[in-house]
Amino acid sequence: MKLIYVFDAYCGWSHGFSATLDEITSRHPELPVEVVSGGLFLGGRRQPLSAFGHIQRANQQISAVTGAEFGKAYQRLAAEGSFVMDSAAAARGVAALRQAAPGRAAELAVALQRAFYVDGLSLSDPATYRRLAETAGLDADAVVAAFEAPQTQAEAEADFHRAAELGVTGFPTLLAVDGGRATTLALGRATPDEVDGRLAHLGALPVF
Repeated sequence: MKLIYVFDAYCGWSHGFSATLDEITSRHPELPVEVVSGGLFLGGRRQPLSAFGHIQRANQQISAVTGAEFGKAYQRLAAEGSFVMDSAAAARGVAALRQAAPGRAAELAVALQRAFYVDGLSLSDPATYRRLAETAGLDADAVVAAFEAPQTQAEAEADFHRAAELGVTGFPTLLAVDGGRATTLALGRATPDEVDGRLAHLGALPVF
């Protein structure tokens, strides 16, 4: 059995799920985690923050429900309003980080979201990936080169297709996959204990 985490780096609810993802991966290092970018802000949805009038209210709700932090640098970015969230660029970043450390994909996805939602950094900027790579002890030059490489765009698009093939309609979605069967463990939000309960029901964990 493995876990598949489908998220978007610019999705506030995915940011809110980070603590649960961290805890689940800490509790169950034996379960490999595949991280897939879902593609929330593509095409016509790729607009300035000011076009999404509900974001501030949504972030307040996310923080209240999950305890997620929305940092002052991000809040200044949101208040100014001109920043454009580009999920294709963020998915290239996920792919670049995943190439550098496949076994740490979940950890790096969480760090990527913190870079935006706490530190207010653009996920379209190569400097963001250099900083993340250096902090994680990865080869920063290799990560930046991968982010800028044409083939990484193909990986990002493959992620979007993968999410669709899995039937994912909202972010974040955490799936347990065993053979050809995929079971939803979380959609939008869930506590670590709720996820554990669902894993135990599948027989993936011992029940005491």
